[in-house]
Amino acid sequence: MTAAPPGPEKGSEPPVPARPTWTFLTNHGHVLLSVAADPQVRIADIAARVGITPRSTLQILKDLEEGGYLQRIRAGRRTRYAIEPHQHFRHPATASWEIDGLIGLFSNVAPSADAGAPKEVPGR
Repeated sequence: MTAAPPGPEKGSEPPVPARPTWTFLTNHGHVLLSVAADPQVRIADIAARVGITPRSTLQILKDLEEGGYLQRIRAGRRTRYAIEPHQHFRHPATASWEIDGLIGLFSNVAPSADAGAPKEVPGR
């Protein structure tokens, strides 16, 4: 009789899937979208959502602020961010587009597979 292969220990976390080697959006884009979704989001929450360190998150926020894409507003001990939606993308191929299009694209729930299917009208 052979022993069963070792499984996860009780209470252990499921394995985290490996990150892909490339993505369509940069970390700067993901940080910007996180701030757009919640202007009062904490650095640690952005870092966890994007999958980077808090230090990297702070550097990206600094880059975005220096680039004119967002403003940092202090409210007591908290920081709030205001997006500048009419700023243009930095890459020459997309420089004519404003970032509000990207934010708008990701601020809505993705349509379901049957969302585009024609609906039957009763009595026709």
